[in-house]
Amino acid sequence: MSDAASTSQPYVPAHVTTTEVTIRAIILGLFLSILMGAANTYLGLYAGMTVSASIPAAVISMAILRGIMRKGSILENNIVQTMASTGESLAAGVIFTVPALLMVGAWQNFEFWPTTLITMLGGLLGIVFMVPMRKALIVNRPDLVYPEGVACSEVLIVGDEAASGDAKESAEASAGVRAITQGVVLGGLFKLSLNGFGLVMETVEGAWAKGKSVFYAGADMSVALLAVGYIVDLQIASLITLGGVIGWLVILPMLGPPGGGVLALDHAWDLWSTQVRYVGVGTMLVGGLWSIWQVRSGIVAGVTGLKGAGAGSAGGEVPRTERNIPVTALLTVFLLSTLATFGFYDYLVQHHGIAALTALLMVLTSFLFVAVATYIAGLVGSSNSPVSGMTICALLIAAGVLVALGIKGDSAILATLGIAGVVCCATCTSGDVAQDLKTGLLVGATPAKQQWTEILACVVTAFCFAPILTLLHNAYVIGEGLRAPQAALFASLTQGFFGDTELPWNLIMIGGGIGVALIVVNQILEASGSSFRTHVMPVAVGIYLPLSLDIPIFVGGLLRHFLKKRKQSEGSEARDNGVLFGSGLIAGEALMGIGLAVVIASGFALPLPWLPEALHESALVSLVIFAAVVWYFKRVATR
Repeated sequence: MSDAASTSQPYVPAHVTTTEVTIRAIILGLFLSILMGAANTYLGLYAGMTVSASIPAAVISMAILRGIMRKGSILENNIVQTMASTGESLAAGVIFTVPALLMVGAWQNFEFWPTTLITMLGGLLGIVFMVPMRKALIVNRPDLVYPEGVACSEVLIVGDEAASGDAKESAEASAGVRAITQGVVLGGLFKLSLNGFGLVMETVEGAWAKGKSVFYAGADMSVALLAVGYIVDLQIASLITLGGVIGWLVILPMLGPPGGGVLALDHAWDLWSTQVRYVGVGTMLVGGLWSIWQVRSGIVAGVTGLKGAGAGSAGGEVPRTERNIPVTALLTVFLLSTLATFGFYDYLVQHHGIAALTALLMVLTSFLFVAVATYIAGLVGSSNSPVSGMTICALLIAAGVLVALGIKGDSAILATLGIAGVVCCATCTSGDVAQDLKTGLLVGATPAKQQWTEILACVVTAFCFAPILTLLHNAYVIGEGLRAPQAALFASLTQGFFGDTELPWNLIMIGGGIGVALIVVNQILEASGSSFRTHVMPVAVGIYLPLSLDIPIFVGGLLRHFLKKRKQSEGSEARDNGVLFGSGLIAGEALMGIGLAVVIASGFALPLPWLPEALHESALVSLVIFAAVVWYFKRVATR
């Protein structure tokens, strides 16, 4: 493989002009943006996290444009993955906040235009704020590695070399496409066996009371979560599981036994929903504040970068690889987005003053957290960015200002969640945009073309989320069948500020204390040169999520760790197709989940009664099938 990804010289030099934005690239990019957006919407509502779409989209793009159509260039493939990742990032922003409007009773269904506007306006602001930071935080900061962006550039370069006739690289590219395809098929079949036929249980779990405590153990039967663990690797997977252990095996047993007639399992889940998860809230809050403090210099660099926002916008004297969107166009998009946001908030709260204040708070917090998210994406990647913690901070800022001004009731709830929704979409989008622009920098793309196609993908894909959310809610009930953990959190916090619910501040403070302890331990580990670190946000997410979700993630992380060790001991240089296969598993399970939602919406009852009673939701059968998937995952990853 070329070493262009590791040098300052882009793979396609600035003086070379090749096809980049074409009709076929735009159509494929929009299709994948919607597809990846839908898949991550399902995954996020189910597990409270999403995964990057860039690498799967790049491989699919190469398979279609270079493999089937025998046309296209590396820069066309880059445009496709850039657009596809926009849908995935918007999904993260939407599912973390918008369902909260249903959970607090402000909406009775997912209203089309408000949902679309929250998504679109947040995404546009994330792109607009990211553009002037490109030079300061991407081009001039080699210490910010942007791991997903670098990995995606390597995939694109491998694909281009394969298309140029290198037999070995061509075989590796074909193996990557096969890995994704197999993952999609297997993930879909597993989901069908779970919800379609009832062969696999959703969760193998149990709880028991002993003395004055209740103990819980369980694991979700989800190949998507297995793949998430493999993709994030063992360190992050183990930190998530550590959070689950703290929440479910340490804190939960201390909260008392079930009362008379209450099943231990029901009591365990009740303790989690009403108490344990608030410990995770406190930890997330500390993690978000710590993240902001750590990247304060990056925020200053982003503000400074505004001075050069127009540099490289036009003119023949500027190299192709440094041309951004013209500053006039950038300002136009910003002003239109801000005015539209004011109009949207005015529609929500029916009060001009509150709408103006809300819009101002939204702009200020969006810019702050876009700078933070961009810097963190450069350090640890978008997948590990503490978006939940930053959104909690934005929600608390908004709620605090509104409470101080004496604004209460439904208007305050709508305004607070409206701010959180737009800020979350902006934050999620900016992290992915930064990764895409890093990929473009390495392969030699034209930044302005990437930025315009991201805007196009944002606008088009935003129209799809209200129908997708409505379909999933009607089929599974968001908040029950699909837990939507972050949205449930934001709903609880908002009700605590403006409703009848009282927030358990003592538990939130305990969580904050855990967050501070993790930071102290992390600083000690860093000073000692240890490779293991105690990052706050993964642990916070683990405390907040059900333990049953943490377990398959940990299994995935363990699988990747042992396969790495094995390859190192054998001196193997074979590529790891596990990430591509895992991405396929995630897409396959999520897309089948959406397909089954269509079946349910059509009036069919699931599961279909086609199995003998002895095989219906058997714990043993479920574990055997899940183990078989783990075994096959290992085979694919070691090919």
